[in-house]
Amino acid sequence: MRRTELALVLAGLLGAGGVADGALAAHVAGGSGPLVDASKIMLTHAAAITGLVALRRAEPTAFGAVGIVAVAMGLAAAVFGGDLTLFAFTGSHLFPMAAPIGGSALIAAWLALVVVVVAGRLRRGEPPT
Repeated sequence: MRRTELALVLAGLLGAGGVADGALAAHVAGGSGPLVDASKIMLTHAAAITGLVALRRAEPTAFGAVGIVAVAMGLAAAVFGGDLTLFAFTGSHLFPMAAPIGGSALIAAWLALVVVVVAGRLRRGEPPT
Protein backbone atom coordinates (compact mmCIF):
# COMPACT_ATOMS: atom_id res chain seq x y z
CA MET A 1 0.00 0.00 0.00
CA ARG A 2 1.37 3.42 -0.94
CA ARG A 3 1.72 6.14 1.68
CA THR A 4 -1.11 8.16 0.17
CA GLU A 5 -3.42 5.15 0.26
CA LEU A 6 -2.48 4.44 3.86
CA ALA A 7 -3.10 8.10 4.69
CA LEU A 8 -6.56 7.92 3.09
CA VAL A 9 -7.40 4.75 5.03
CA LEU A 10 -6.39 6.56 8.22
CA ALA A 11 -8.45 9.59 7.18
CA GLY A 12 -11.47 7.38 6.57
CA LEU A 13 -11.13 5.71 9.95
CA LEU A 14 -10.62 9.05 11.68
CA GLY A 15 -13.63 10.53 9.89
CA ALA A 16 -15.86 7.62 10.84
CA GLY A 17 -14.61 7.69 14.42
CA GLY A 18 -15.06 11.43 14.62
CA VAL A 19 -18.64 11.28 13.42
CA ALA A 20 -19.41 8.39 15.79
CA ASP A 21 -17.86 10.25 18.73
CA GLY A 22 -19.80 13.39 17.83
CA ALA A 23 -23.06 11.46 17.74
CA LEU A 24 -22.32 9.70 21.02
CA ALA A 25 -21.35 12.99 22.62
CA ALA A 26 -24.61 14.59 21.52
CA HIS A 27 -26.93 11.71 22.36
CA VAL A 28 -25.24 10.03 25.31
CA ALA A 29 -22.80 12.41 26.96
CA GLY A 30 -24.90 15.57 26.87
CA GLY A 31 -22.80 17.32 24.22
CA SER A 32 -19.67 17.84 26.27
CA GLY A 33 -16.60 16.06 27.54
CA PRO A 34 -13.79 14.09 25.97
CA LEU A 35 -15.95 12.65 23.18
CA VAL A 36 -16.55 16.13 21.78
CA ASP A 37 -12.82 16.82 21.89
CA ALA A 38 -12.00 13.48 20.26
CA SER A 39 -14.59 14.13 17.55
CA LYS A 40 -13.09 17.53 16.72
CA ILE A 41 -9.53 16.20 16.62
CA MET A 42 -10.40 13.23 14.42
CA LEU A 43 -12.66 15.09 11.98
CA THR A 44 -10.28 18.02 11.58
CA HIS A 45 -7.33 15.78 10.86
CA ALA A 46 -9.29 13.47 8.56
CA ALA A 47 -10.03 16.51 6.40
CA ALA A 48 -6.44 17.79 6.62
CA ILE A 49 -5.02 14.39 5.62
CA THR A 50 -7.42 14.15 2.68
CA GLY A 51 -6.27 17.59 1.55
CA LEU A 52 -2.60 16.63 1.84
CA VAL A 53 -3.18 13.50 -0.24
CA ALA A 54 -5.04 15.53 -2.87
CA LEU A 55 -2.13 17.97 -3.00
CA ARG A 56 0.38 15.13 -3.29
CA ARG A 57 -1.53 13.49 -6.12
CA ALA A 58 -2.44 16.65 -8.05
CA GLU A 59 0.76 18.68 -7.76
CA PRO A 60 3.70 17.12 -9.61
CA THR A 61 6.17 19.23 -7.63
CA ALA A 62 4.82 18.12 -4.24
CA PHE A 63 7.44 16.13 -2.41
CA GLY A 64 6.96 12.57 -1.22
CA ALA A 65 7.44 13.91 2.28
CA VAL A 66 3.88 15.26 2.10
CA GLY A 67 2.68 11.65 2.13
CA ILE A 68 4.86 10.90 5.14
CA VAL A 69 3.45 13.91 6.97
CA ALA A 70 -0.10 12.77 6.15
CA VAL A 71 0.53 9.28 7.54
CA ALA A 72 2.23 10.67 10.65
CA MET A 73 -0.68 13.04 11.17
CA GLY A 74 -3.15 10.18 10.82
CA LEU A 75 -1.37 7.95 13.30
CA ALA A 76 -0.95 10.77 15.81
CA ALA A 77 -4.61 11.80 15.52
CA ALA A 78 -5.65 8.17 15.98
CA VAL A 79 -3.62 7.90 19.19
CA PHE A 80 -4.87 11.24 20.52
CA GLY A 81 -8.53 10.77 19.55
CA GLY A 82 -8.52 7.08 20.41
CA ASP A 83 -7.17 7.78 23.87
CA LEU A 84 -9.82 10.44 24.53
CA THR A 85 -12.54 8.09 23.30
CA LEU A 86 -11.33 5.18 25.40
CA PHE A 87 -11.06 7.42 28.44
CA ALA A 88 -14.63 8.66 27.94
CA PHE A 89 -15.97 5.11 27.98
CA THR A 90 -13.70 3.31 30.43
CA GLY A 91 -11.74 5.87 32.42
CA SER A 92 -8.58 4.16 31.14
CA HIS A 93 -5.97 5.25 28.60
CA LEU A 94 -4.51 3.46 25.58
CA PHE A 95 -1.14 3.65 27.32
CA PRO A 96 0.42 6.09 29.80
CA MET A 97 0.66 9.60 28.36
CA ALA A 98 -1.10 8.57 25.12
CA ALA A 99 -3.03 11.82 24.64
CA PRO A 100 -0.04 14.10 25.27
CA ILE A 101 2.16 11.95 23.04
CA GLY A 102 -0.47 11.93 20.28
CA GLY A 103 -1.01 15.67 20.62
CA SER A 104 2.72 16.39 20.56
CA ALA A 105 3.10 14.19 17.50
CA LEU A 106 0.28 16.13 15.81
CA ILE A 107 2.07 19.40 16.53
CA ALA A 108 5.27 17.90 15.14
CA ALA A 109 3.45 16.73 11.99
CA TRP A 110 2.05 20.21 11.35
CA LEU A 111 5.51 21.72 11.85
CA ALA A 112 6.99 19.08 9.54
CA LEU A 113 4.52 20.19 6.88
CA VAL A 114 5.85 23.74 7.22
CA VAL A 115 9.42 22.49 6.83
CA VAL A 116 8.49 20.40 3.77
CA VAL A 117 6.81 23.35 2.06
CA VAL A 118 9.55 25.87 2.84
CA ALA A 119 12.33 23.42 1.93
CA GLY A 120 10.58 22.65 -1.36
CA ARG A 121 10.37 26.31 -2.25
CA LEU A 122 14.01 26.88 -1.36
CA ARG A 123 15.07 23.84 -3.38
CA ARG A 124 13.29 25.32 -6.40
CA GLY A 125 15.01 28.66 -5.84
CA GLU A 126 11.82 30.40 -4.72
CA PRO A 127 11.54 32.62 -1.64
CA PRO A 128 9.77 30.97 1.30
CA THR A 129 6.94 33.53 1.34
